[in-house]
Amino acid sequence: MTTEEIFSQIQKKSSFLCVGLDVDLSKIPSFLLEKEDPIFEFNKAIIDATHDLCVAYKPNTAFYEAYGLKGWKALEKTVDYLNEYYPTIFTIADAKRGDIGNTSTMYAKAFFEDLSFDSVTVAPYMGKDSVEPFLAFENKHTILLALTSNQGAFDFQTQKIDQQELYKKVLETSKTWKNAHNLMYVVGATKAEYLSEIRQIIPDSFLLVPGVGAQGGNLQDVCDHGFNEKVGLLVNSSRGIIYASSDENFSDAARSKALEMQKQMSVILKKKLPK
Repeated sequence: MTTEEIFSQIQKKSSFLCVGLDVDLSKIPSFLLEKEDPIFEFNKAIIDATHDLCVAYKPNTAFYEAYGLKGWKALEKTVDYLNEYYPTIFTIADAKRGDIGNTSTMYAKAFFEDLSFDSVTVAPYMGKDSVEPFLAFENKHTILLALTSNQGAFDFQTQKIDQQELYKKVLETSKTWKNAHNLMYVVGATKAEYLSEIRQIIPDSFLLVPGVGAQGGNLQDVCDHGFNEKVGLLVNSSRGIIYASSDENFSDAARSKALEMQKQMSVILKKKLPK
C-alpha cells in the first residue's frame, strides 16, 4: 500500500485513526472465552464495528505470541480477515524487530510475505544493515522507532551525542539508507512538543503516534506540531477503544469511542487540510 493510498483513505473517512488490537484474554468479555478462537472473535467484532472510522489497525504481536501457537494463528486469521474484507485499511505489525542482515530478512519475510502485513515496526539500534532488509520490500513500510511514548525514552533517545539528541541522529541517518522512501517513524503522543523539530528533519514522512488516551497524549497537541500537507499522522488508540466495555455490547462501545476520536479528527482535518 502506498502513502498516497493511505492519504486517500484519510480524506475519504475524515480520519487518521489507527486502532491497536492488543488482545488480553483477561480483559475481553468473558462469554468470548467459550469460543474456539476468542482472540480472533474479539478482533473480528472490533474490526467490523470500527472499520469505517479508522484507516489502520495495529496488532502488537506480543499479545499474540504470549498465547503460543493459538495466539499466532489468531494473528494470522486477523490480518487475513482484514486483507480479504477491508483491503484498503493499512495494517501494522507492531513487532519492534531488528537484527543483523539475514535475520532481519527472515523477520521481514514473516510479516510481509507470510502474514501479508503492510508494515512492521523496527528498532534502529543495530543500524543500517538491520533495517535495510525490511526496506527492500516494495510497497511495504518499515516504521522505525524514533522517539517513543514511554518514560524510559529519556534514558537514551533524548541524550545528546556531539551536541545532538540521539533520536535526531537516528532520523537524519535513516534518511541515507537504501529505499528510505519506505520509512515511517514512531513518535509518541506524550512527546508532542518534539514534533515540530522532528518535522524539520522528516517533513514528508508518515508518523505512527501511540499514546493518545490511556497514556495521556493530547490529540490537538500532536496535530498542531506534527501535521504536514498530507496529514502524515496515524494516531493510535488501543485500550481506550477496544476495552471500552467488557459486556456483550463491547463492539458497540468500541465503536462509540472510535467515533469520538474520528469526530475530533474530522474537525481538525477541516481546519488544517488545504481546500
